[in-house]
Amino acid sequence: MPGGTVEAHGEGPGTGNLFVVRLPLSDHAPALAEDPEPVAALIKRRVLVVDDNKDSAVSMTMVLDLLGHETCTVYDGIAALEAARTFRPDLVLLDIGLPRLNGYDVARRIRAQGDGESMLLIAMTGWGQAEDKRRSAAAGFDLHLVKPVDLVVLERVLAGHIDEGDGD
Repeated sequence: MPGGTVEAHGEGPGTGNLFVVRLPLSDHAPALAEDPEPVAALIKRRVLVVDDNKDSAVSMTMVLDLLGHETCTVYDGIAALEAARTFRPDLVLLDIGLPRLNGYDVARRIRAQGDGESMLLIAMTGWGQAEDKRRSAAAGFDLHLVKPVDLVVLERVLAGHIDEGDGD
């Protein structure tokens, strides 16, 4: 209906596929703000994604992979501790409401591990009340982001530009 094109490219079985969708920009589209940190300027990081909502975790991992980061994805608190120890991420995107061990306890235990102090821990959760943010800070999180996470804010975090207002 709006015009545009869809392309699909593949090299054969087992090699993956590339899908390209191009849509025309609406005459009524809001102006995009200039971003001082283009995606290409991001520091490439090792990122651990922990979320019991598998669709959310896989989607976030896909975005991070597209941005050029190395990723590891797990779906519960116990697996998060093991992945933090073996994968040794620079940054952990950690849901709070997890099975087996909640995100607050995972954060505390990661901080207690040998190199856990150097990891950037980011709560990535649907819980966004002031008390939730206070509890995440007390558990050792560096930042509290509320789902759905704004891609511009995530890019700023990954680029190392964390502002106090980013988590609100």
